Amino acid sequence: MGILDRFFNKSVRVSNSKLITEPTATFSSYNGDAYANDVYREAVDAIARNAGKLKGSHVIKYADHNKVDGDCKLNRLLQVRPNPYMSAYDLIYKLVTHLFLQNNSFAYLDRENRGNLVGIYPITANNVNILSDVNNKLFCCFTLKSGKQVTLPYSDIIHLRRYFNDDDVLGADNTAIIPGLELAQTQNDGIISGIKAGASIRGILTFDQIMSPTKLKEEKEAFVKDYLSMENGTGLVATDSKMSYTPIENKPVILNADQAKEVKTKIYDYLGITEPIVNSSYTEDQYSAFYESTLEPIATALSQEFTAKLFNDREQAYGNSVLFESGRLQFTSNKTKVNLIAQLVPYGLLTINQALEILNLPAVEDGDRRLQALNMIDAKQALEYQGKGAAASDADD
Repeated sequence: MGILDRFFNKSVRVSNSKLITEPTATFSSYNGDAYANDVYREAVDAIARNAGKLKGSHVIKYADHNKVDGDCKLNRLLQVRPNPYMSAYDLIYKLVTHLFLQNNSFAYLDRENRGNLVGIYPITANNVNILSDVNNKLFCCFTLKSGKQVTLPYSDIIHLRRYFNDDDVLGADNTAIIPGLELAQTQNDGIISGIKAGASIRGILTFDQIMSPTKLKEEKEAFVKDYLSMENGTGLVATDSKMSYTPIENKPVILNADQAKEVKTKIYDYLGITEPIVNSSYTEDQYSAFYESTLEPIATALSQEFTAKLFNDREQAYGNSVLFESGRLQFTSNKTKVNLIAQLVPYGLLTINQALEILNLPAVEDGDRRLQALNMIDAKQALEYQGKGAAASDADD
């Protein structure tokens, strides 16, 4: 029994509502083990590693657009330690890994008696049935890796999904990429077989006289020992008229470099990632495209799901939300960062500490001040100045 199995044994509380036994939707993890394929795993790992840097924060946004930090205990769960067994990075890494392996990812929100959040636990399950009660309230019946079943209210579940099309609740499976995975596995097997086949010499040894099976075996073993062993450094075979040796040419079918790259690209495209991101050879523009196309949708999904599950409608109406974000400038070069700061600081758009954060430098005391160039004035003052100027001109006329 795993750590989280013991947690669910003692901590999960389910409503006493009568459940309808027939599930409204069913999800089973892909048993083809896509994670065992090196190309698929390294791509998923690259996405999860970068997504793990997303920072979740409870924020309160007021009507005048001022945004302040929310509850410090909730922020600690989101940013540091969501549960006793893992860090915030580990939580997001696992959720994103499950998301790209199964197109569905689940985490349980553990609340104390007063409803306050005390822990977030990712759920690793073989399958899940989505059930509903007579009041159309949804529940998730998970079958954990240990075989234990646990039923949880859907309102206490963080649920991320990809390819959300066929079902009303769950994301579709990864059937579409199975041919690509099989081709990648066949490619790996073919390379291994080709190396083994190339390391051996195969042929037919023919004798011009009839021999007993025992004698034939002795002659064959002697021939192999003399000419086909590693000690035969010349690579030459000498025979007389009593025997002849005919080698069999073995040419294993191995994909060329372009074909092998095409197999990788097929998997990378399916996951929304490129090879430079996987091997960390990306440029600023390549990472920016990856962030906007792959990481930002994950951050948006996390933000909306955590907001909806942690706060009721009234709390959301008062500006409470959870925001997952990452420093968009963390992947840019120092030259780009310096140029950006030089352009923004004169307009008072950055505080001193914000500028230092862009440069990955520690904050300083009294660094929340904004600096502004003297030749920049407030727009309202500019309008007043222009109005006074126009009035003076009319008086002169």
